[in-house]
Amino acid sequence: MSAVWLVTGAGGMLGGDVLTRLAAEDVTAVAADRAAVDVADPASVRAAFEEHRPAVVVNCAAWTAVDDAESQEDAALRVNGTGPAVLAEACREYGAVLLQVSTDYVFAGDGEKPYAEDDPTGPRSAYGRTKLVGEQAVLSTLPDTGYVVRTAWLYGAGGGNFVRTMIKLEGVKDTLDVVGDQRGQPTWTVDLADRLVRLGLGALAGTAPAGVYHGTSGGETTWFGFTREIFRLLGADPTRVRPTTSEAFVRPAPRPAFSVLGHDGWARAGIEPVRHWREALEEAFPALLAAERP
Repeated sequence: MSAVWLVTGAGGMLGGDVLTRLAAEDVTAVAADRAAVDVADPASVRAAFEEHRPAVVVNCAAWTAVDDAESQEDAALRVNGTGPAVLAEACREYGAVLLQVSTDYVFAGDGEKPYAEDDPTGPRSAYGRTKLVGEQAVLSTLPDTGYVVRTAWLYGAGGGNFVRTMIKLEGVKDTLDVVGDQRGQPTWTVDLADRLVRLGLGALAGTAPAGVYHGTSGGETTWFGFTREIFRLLGADPTRVRPTTSEAFVRPAPRPAFSVLGHDGWARAGIEPVRHWREALEEAFPALLAAERP
């Protein structure tokens, strides 16, 4: 009998792509959306473990409303902090591997070179603080079978995201003002799903050490540069996208000015880092366009 994988948060954009990737590997996967498994409820998690006996858990469940977390930190902490802690305890008891998806927001976002996996954290937002609690719970409870995969600037065809929003706006706006003073790494959920699955398979095979990995694309850009590339792929004039500053778009949660992550950790697992963001975007674009303009 093949090992069972449990995917929590399976109803989301990333969770859906993880399930697709597992199907390609002919892996037995259980899709657990929020209605099926409440990750912060020990009874709900235990019931899922008793029924399915997973060997690997991929936790895609998360509170991702960054701004709302500023006024609802306890609610965000329940999903982002308590949830991973509950899952980690269940994985410890049942002998399962846990892959926890985390974020660049655990860093202060004021660096000048890519953040390494072991660089000091220092979140500046409620969202970042709650995600860091989840990371710490996984790594402390599962020192040998806990994996934290930080990502950022996610987009995909299966949900709302920046790329789909820009595709929509290109059709209705003559010009767009987009922030040009925040740097990061646009990351396709399909690429991240691939690395999560390969990491889990490596964990089962004993070839991927537990710990922290950075699951973002290679290269870096700004939201402004990202949008100009989207316009280029649409066949639209990129000069219609104009740079502006973060001060022009003040939001409740502070955004990291520098969210570029380093990828040296993958060498430990014998897995290559994610490809350059432009290459990924070009491959992803037909599906994104079809999702937004069917």
